[in-house]
Amino acid sequence: MKPKYQAIIDDIKSKILSGEYSVGEQIPTESALQEIYKVSRHTVRKAILELSKEGFLRSSKGSGTYVSNQFQIKSGAHSNQKTIGVITTYISDYIFPSIIRGIERRLNEDNYSLLLASTNNEIEQEKKALEMMLSSGIDGLIVEPTKSNLYNPNISYYLSLKKQNVPFIMINAYYNELDVPFLCLDDVQSSYLATNELISKGHTQIGLIAKMDDLQGKHRMKGYIKALEEARLPFQPELVLSFNTETKPALGMNLKDFLNKHLNELTAIVCYNDEVAFELVNVCRQLDIPVPDKLSIIGQDNSFLAKTSFIKLTTLTHPQEQMGYDAANWIIKKLQGKKDLPYQTYYQPRLIEGETVKELNKENP
Repeated sequence: MKPKYQAIIDDIKSKILSGEYSVGEQIPTESALQEIYKVSRHTVRKAILELSKEGFLRSSKGSGTYVSNQFQIKSGAHSNQKTIGVITTYISDYIFPSIIRGIERRLNEDNYSLLLASTNNEIEQEKKALEMMLSSGIDGLIVEPTKSNLYNPNISYYLSLKKQNVPFIMINAYYNELDVPFLCLDDVQSSYLATNELISKGHTQIGLIAKMDDLQGKHRMKGYIKALEEARLPFQPELVLSFNTETKPALGMNLKDFLNKHLNELTAIVCYNDEVAFELVNVCRQLDIPVPDKLSIIGQDNSFLAKTSFIKLTTLTHPQEQMGYDAANWIIKKLQGKKDLPYQTYYQPRLIEGETVKELNKENP
């Protein structure tokens, strides 16, 4: 358990970094802080002293304590080498190493340094990452949003970045509450092409595995529905299995239950991404369901899993390293004063044929 004075430090620092306490604003008096945090005057004074040492507060004798401007990001003032912050949901798995590799490649070209953090797709971890970035004096920020399909209580930190003229760009998704530049795969089109590929191979009973706390999942469901609608096929909600970040660890078990219940109604499934597709392939092996003879499976993102596993997955492309490179390039050009930068970029996916989709015919439904 952290000391009481440290809890006060963390809370006041959060209020400053998020903009709740503005530069030059007087914070509550020591007596008021005692009442707010239910601590002694000594504890309050210790917290204020530490925050003053860090440059967050300044005290004026006989007047009070104010938010200092020393914590503010001064672009380029802290070092001759500019630092770009990168916040991703994950770092070491799936497509994220490729994205980070693209970012590093572009930053190295202009001798920029990289400050990296991940959120594990958790709101509280995103808050900590943003506070760390703001405290570290970054010159720009690349962000992959956390749980982008849900309300995000960390919006104030992004508004604080805007207020301080720190350029940032989002990748893979964005927050609908904010008007921000972003680079995204056209996720609607990706799932639309995936579903259309199955329809073109004669499949009419097509399921979907959807992740619903991320904006990509919402858009990929939209593409799936769009393809069904154009083909005049019914949308059957019972053939959709949804999950989120918290329920992902139980996905294998839930896929087993889903297949045991609905396999006779299905000939194919569109998966949220390649990771989910291979989870499904492994469940099919456990249940002795041959892929693609009994069930066709299509993934999305063309991850290393699609290329290196025991079966070549049919999937859709994702820009990965190119997206990372382009995001870093956008930040660098912005810092160099370039005006006519693209505000919203959608990369177009294309199908990569593998071994997990079977063509059906009238004799072999």
